[in-house]
Amino acid sequence: MALSEIDRNLLSRCLSRQPRAWEDFVDRYMGLVLHVIDHSTQSRGLRIAPHDREDLVGEVFLMIVKGDFAVLRRFRAESSLATYLTVITRRVVINRLLHNRNVHTGDGVARQAVQSQPANGAAPGQPVSDRDEVARLLEELEGTEAQVVRMYHLEGKSYQEISSAVGMPENSIGPTLSRAREKMRRASGIAAE
Repeated sequence: MALSEIDRNLLSRCLSRQPRAWEDFVDRYMGLVLHVIDHSTQSRGLRIAPHDREDLVGEVFLMIVKGDFAVLRRFRAESSLATYLTVITRRVVINRLLHNRNVHTGDGVARQAVQSQPANGAAPGQPVSDRDEVARLLEELEGTEAQVVRMYHLEGKSYQEISSAVGMPENSIGPTLSRAREKMRRASGIAAE
């Protein structure tokens, strides 16, 4: 889906710092950001406290305004602004979950995330049981595809970092991750979302 005229205008107003532009931007996308935060945590069987949810919302919007709206300035308008903001929000959430000390499962039980390098080689902040499952599912993937998934989901690397490391164009990382996730869903017996 292409960038709508409404979003093009809103983006232009924000980047030129017109009055009320940022407030309009937040009003328009607050619901989307909240939805992505909720979906990203719930789809992993996790529950976050209301104050952590608010912190995540703040982190997302802070990421957007940081560096004089650097994130918005990098937007190439090849998709809808909502799609772009969904990706950014998911990255913030995943990064927080990887570095969060306590994570609550859907049944309300808190489990301690691993904070130091465990014997099995799991990265700090990632629960060992999840890492074991991901490692098993990674066996379903081959070569670069497995490397891209590992770097993005387990090491928390950005698309740019992955692109540099594997020699793949940055705009090919997202589609590669999507194909790999679908293969991993099929391997685990989970239906596609």
